[in-house]
Order: sequence, then C-alpha cells, then structure tokens
Amino acid sequence: KKKKKKGNRAAQPPPPHTTAARQPQPHNKPDRAERANGRVGSERTGKAGEERESLIPSATPPKKFSFSRDVLILPHFFSPHLSRCVSTFSRCCCSHWRPLLPLKMPLKKMAESAAAASLQLKHAAFKGRLLIVGFGSIGQGTLPLILRHIDMPASRITVMVPGDCTTATAAKKLCKDYSANLVHTRLTKDNYDAQLSAQLSAGDFLLNLSVDVGSVDLIRWCADRDVLYLDTVVEPWLGGYSSTTLSASERSNYAQREQLLQAKRDLGSDAPTAVCCHGANPGLVSHFLKQALLNVARDTGKELQTVPASRPEWAALARELGIKTIHIAERDTQYPVRRKQPGEFVNTWSVDGFISEGCEQPAELGWGSHEKELPADGRRHGFGTDAAIYLLRPGVMTRVRTWTPLAGAFHGFLVTHNESISIADYFSTRDADGQVQYRPTVHYAYHPCDDAVLSVLEMAGRNFRPPTHKRLIVDEVAGGVDELGVLLCGHANTTYWYGSQLDTEQARARVPHNSATTLQVTAAVLAGLVWALENPRCGIREADEIDFRRILEICMPYVEPVVGRYSDWTPLKDRPRLFPHDVDETDPFQFKNFRVTS
Repeated sequence: KKKKKKGNRAAQPPPPHTTAARQPQPHNKPDRAERANGRVGSERTGKAGEERESLIPSATPPKKFSFSRDVLILPHFFSPHLSRCVSTFSRCCCSHWRPLLPLKMPLKKMAESAAAASLQLKHAAFKGRLLIVGFGSIGQGTLPLILRHIDMPASRITVMVPGDCTTATAAKKLCKDYSANLVHTRLTKDNYDAQLSAQLSAGDFLLNLSVDVGSVDLIRWCADRDVLYLDTVVEPWLGGYSSTTLSASERSNYAQREQLLQAKRDLGSDAPTAVCCHGANPGLVSHFLKQALLNVARDTGKELQTVPASRPEWAALARELGIKTIHIAERDTQYPVRRKQPGEFVNTWSVDGFISEGCEQPAELGWGSHEKELPADGRRHGFGTDAAIYLLRPGVMTRVRTWTPLAGAFHGFLVTHNESISIADYFSTRDADGQVQYRPTVHYAYHPCDDAVLSVLEMAGRNFRPPTHKRLIVDEVAGGVDELGVLLCGHANTTYWYGSQLDTEQARARVPHNSATTLQVTAAVLAGLVWALENPRCGIREADEIDFRRILEICMPYVEPVVGRYSDWTPLKDRPRLFPHDVDETDPFQFKNFRVTS
C-alpha cells in the first residue's frame, strides 16, 4: 500500500462516469485546427462556445492506447467480464487517473483478455429444440453465435430451407460443419402447421429468419403450443408485397404491424414470448436510441434521477429534449472483390428482402406532431394507431438528406422499415382524450453499398423487372464499413448520431460467416434470443419494449466501435442556391426540408 503524504493529500478523483472525470487535461486538449479537421471527436456541453473532449472514440483511432476510452463509454451495466475491468482500466489508462497498484499484466493484454472473455460468455442455457427457418446470410452468421453463447448441443438445432433455394448448398455445408440437422422444406400457408408440428413442441424455440413466410401466423401457432419465437421482420406470405390486387396501404409495413398488434391483444401479456422485428434495424437501433437519449440528456444538462423505465417516461424524455426527427441513418461502404456485372443485383444482405421493401412496398415514415403539412403524395392509412404515413412511390425512388460521422452529409433511400413506425408509436404522448400531443418523425435513410445502388438504378431503369442474377456478398467483401445508427435532430445541440461503425475485418475476426452488415444483425438476433429465454412469458414484444441494457450488454462486444457525435448539420445547411427549393427556413427539421426533390 502507498503511504499517505501528510498535509499534501491529493483530492479523491471522481468516478469515471461523472462529468468532472470526463474533463480533458490541458496537455491533451486539441486545438481548433485539429477539431476542424475531424481528428478529434468532440461533444458540445450545451453552453455556447464551450467544447470538451469526447469519451466516445473518434473515427480516427487516437494515438494513445484506445481501449481505455472504449471501455469508459460503456455503461456500467455491460457484461460481467467487462464491468469488473472498468474500474481498473479507467483508473490506469486515463490521463486523469493514477494507478493504485502496480500491474502484473500489460494493459493491452488485460484489455484483450477482457474483450476475448466477453466474446465467449455463455449467456443462457436451453434444453429444448431450436428450429431455424431460413438460412441466408443472417442464418449462416447466427448459427455460430448461438453455439458459442447458448449452452445447448448442436444436435438439438435444426435448419429448415427449401431444397431448391440459392442457400441450400451453404446450409448443407454449415450444418455438417457444426453438427446441426438439416431439413429441406419450403413453408407455405398450407403446410406450415404440419411441418412445424414435426419439429417443435412445448418448450422449444422457433427462430424465423426467412422471407415470404407469414410471421403473424407463425406467432399464433407458437403461442398455442407454448413455443418461444423470434424474427427480424414481420413478413406476409409469398405475394403479400407484390400482388397487384392489394393497395399500397395493404402492402405496407404499417398494415403488417397492425396485424401483429391485434395478435398481441388477442394472446395477452402472459403468452409465450415472441420477440418481433429484432435484427439490426429494426431491433438494435431501438436500443441505440434509448442510450442516445440518455447521452443527450447528460450533455445538455438534463438531470435524470433514474433511467426511464416505461413507455410514457421515455416519450416524456424525448419531448423534453426537443427531439423532432429521428433518422435511422446508415451508410454502407463495403465492396466486393468482383464488382457488379450487368444484369445482376448485388447486396451485402438479402437481395430478395431489399427488393421487397425497397421496390415493392411504398415508402413509409412515422409522422411527427411538429410537421406542418402532409406531402402531396403522402397518405394516411385510415386505421390503427395512425402513427405513420406512406408515400405513393417505392422507397428506392424516394431520397432524403441525412448525416453520419464518417460519411458526413449524404442522400439516402427512404426505405420502409418497421422501426420507423414502432419508434414513432412508442415515443408518442397523448392527452386524456387520446389526441397526440407529441410524436417524432421517424424514418430510415439508407445508402447501401455502391454496387447495390447501381443494382437499384439498373432495376429501376428496367421498370423494376426482377434481375436475371442475384449475388449476396459476405465472404467476398474486400473491405469497407457499415455505419449504422440513429440521428437525433432538434435538441439543444442540434443533431446527435449514435451507432456502430463496424468494418469487415473486425466482423470476421470476431465470428465466422459474417460481414459488417450481417454481424450487426446476428448479434441482435442472439441478444433477442437470450432475452426471450430469460423472459419466457411476456407475450409479443417489439424491440422498443424490451430491456435495452441487456441487449446492449450482449451486442456491444460484437458491433463496436460504437460512437456518438454531435454536429451542427441540418438539412438546410450548405444548400445550393442555383435552383429554387421549397423549404421551411423557420423550422429546419420539417420533413419537406429533408426530402430530395431537386
């Protein structure tokens, strides 16, 4: 033990999560030029002209050992292995802390050991059978995660795919490599009862990672037989997105969600747990959003006695912070070894899924209470929660302005997604008469990989005729980053982006059969599965309704670096003046200002 010096005792340093502990030391403070060039991440304190060094790591790795900074930004509730190390690392790695004891192991090795341990934890044990329906890029990337983190034998896992699908060969190989079972069957509305009954019974788990399979029918089937359930999107049966007999409203995600909400009411809150729409987005981004709200509250001086614990409390926080618009802002820069060829559709995740939501369904967005006018091509559904509107055009033909830290300002596709509707609904406040008092505008702003953009343009030029060839790139991705997060607009610090900046090399080093895009999904699938096992009688739950802390605890080791950045960007910033623009300069966060029309 160190001897205390009488009369010159240093003040006890504050805990690492307090504001005082985050103040930079003078010799570390970057100058204005460094900040302007983006070499140092910074957050504004909320007071004019003041800045402080961000604990959130910048896009460019700091010169000093950076794991200490990464650990410090992780909330204290993260995994046991990491949380036990936080106090040691924070005291020993940061300039404002001094080591209390001499270290027997180099800091870098300690950090690597803690990180490696978090990637090997057994989060839950499961004695039942697990059926994975669909085995595309997400199924293939999820299987090794399940076997790594769920204590169960591979012999109790069965993969179900059609024998003639493009992933049948990969399914055969991976099931052999991991000793899982394989069944060649295509689920339809006519055969799903018999096929599922042959594989599942009470106490088992159905993991639905397929397309063109009626999610609500499967959820009801599971509830009747005491089977747990998880999916990444609410899907209709084959033809539900492309039938010309259905209106745009009937083909929408809003309509699918209304069927889900009806099933939720019918089954009750004590039915077997069914986690719905829990991939990256929808899914992980809902948990990013809650953490982002806490960060903005902290940095703008909003004192919280406790973390919000209910839907009204979260909505009240968003309203008090002045959040008007929320983007799920994503920029994918991954590229394959062999670039796109004429006539083929290339993507980093399901080609069929992207075509369905981007080309066949209408663009959809949660409609905020601050919006002054409905778009000329905008329509309300006329039933249900009325939390969203749709446009009379597909998502890939609708572009919006958005921002991410690495990409800066860019145009993204307003592709329909469940989280655009569920988040808007979750963060709504109503008066005693049920009238909406507050609701943010919420939508996806997606710039896929460059080869996917070329694929979309080619398909649109051919009047959306299906491509002659589809190529899913996972193993052949040569490099790039999938920057996925939430952009909060309208608060005292203007805009704040919080999310994952995972690159291809990091994803492959952490788990096989994954790219940056798929790992952001598969990690969230694993986390949702664990939560369902830990909470088996909660009925139907969307991502917004489950514990964001538990989900982030499981996901963060896989999707980091997770960063937050403030910006003064608005959709009106640096707009060219060569052509007329229909804008509302009194409120930069009106949807008409985000939408690209000229």
